[in-house]
Amino acid sequence: MSLDISALNNAPRLLMRAKLQPLQGTRFQPTGFPEIGAAEYDGPHGEKMLLVESSQSLANRMEEVCWDKVADDWVEPLRGLSVIKVNDKNGKPLTNSVLEAHRINSPYILEGKDKTVFDRLKSELASMEEGFVDLRKLASILLKLDSNALLHGVFLAKKELAGGRLRLPRALSGFIEASNVKTATSGGVKNDGVNPSGDTSKGFGNVPFARDEFVSPDIDAFFNLDLAQLRGYGFPQPVYELLVALALFKVRGFLEEGLRLRTACDLECVSIEVKRPEGFQLPSWGELKAALPGLIEAAKADAGFEVTTVTYTSAGKAKKSNQESATETTDANDEGDKE
Repeated sequence: MSLDISALNNAPRLLMRAKLQPLQGTRFQPTGFPEIGAAEYDGPHGEKMLLVESSQSLANRMEEVCWDKVADDWVEPLRGLSVIKVNDKNGKPLTNSVLEAHRINSPYILEGKDKTVFDRLKSELASMEEGFVDLRKLASILLKLDSNALLHGVFLAKKELAGGRLRLPRALSGFIEASNVKTATSGGVKNDGVNPSGDTSKGFGNVPFARDEFVSPDIDAFFNLDLAQLRGYGFPQPVYELLVALALFKVRGFLEEGLRLRTACDLECVSIEVKRPEGFQLPSWGELKAALPGLIEAAKADAGFEVTTVTYTSAGKAKKSNQESATETTDANDEGDKE
C-alpha cells in the first residue's frame, strides 16, 4: 500500500490538533514538576490554562508506541529500521536508542567499555572537528545507526565528537494543554489498621492527604512536524517519505494506544484536525501500518539501515565535575530528555 503525501510538497510544517477528553468521568491528573507541581498559567486572554503533558514527555510517549518490549524490537510495521540495542554483560537486553533517555547519546551506548558506536561516530565525523558542522552528513550517519534520532532530535554532548557540537533539533514535537480549567480538590487517608497512631515518619499510623485534580471543557494535543528540516537533509525521496510516514505513525499510535498518561489521567481522542497545510488528509493508523513495511523496503538501499548491538559494562571513568554534568543535562533536556 502506498501513501499520498503530495499535499505536503511545499509545506514548511505539518500542524495537527487533536481534541481529547477523559475516558471516564470528568477529572484528570496533569504532569507534575519538582517544586511547582502542576503547571498552571494564565492564557493570552486571561483564561486559566494547564500543561497536561510537556513536549519532552510527549516525545517519549510517541516512541513507546513504536517499540515491542517483549520482542525487544520495533513493533511489526517498523521492523527493519535502524536502532542501537544495548545488552548487559550476560547478553540480556538492557536498553536501546529508541527508549533510552538521551537516545544515541546515552551513557549506556557511548560511555561503557564497548566503544563500537563511539568509535564509529568519531571516525565518520572526524572531518567536523573544526569548521562548520555538516548537518547532512550527520543526518546520513544517524539514518544508518538510529533513524528515530532524525525525528526525536539528538545532542552528542561529547567533546571528543566535534567538540560536542553535533546537534539536530527535534523534527516532530507535541504537547497537551487544557484551557478554562478548574481545580477538583479531594483527598484520602493512608490507613494503618494495626497501629493508627504509630510513627508516621517511619511509615506507620494513619496519614491524611490532600489531592488536586482538574476539569476542563477543552483538552487539546498539538503536533508539529518540521517538513522543511527533513527536506534540508537532502535525502532521496523514498527516505523522506518514510520519515514523514514514521512521524505520522507515532502521532496516530499515541492517540490510539498511548493516552493512558497516568493512573488518574486516562484520555481518549475525540477528533483530529490538520491545521496546516489545508487539504492534507491524515492517514489512519491502519493505513500507516499497512504502508510502512513497503516504505522501509523502498528506502533501505539509500538509507543503509543497521541494527547495532553493544554490551554495556562500566568504563570506570572519573566522575565529571558538577559544572560539566549540569551543562550536559540542561542541553540534553532541550532535546527530549526524560522528565
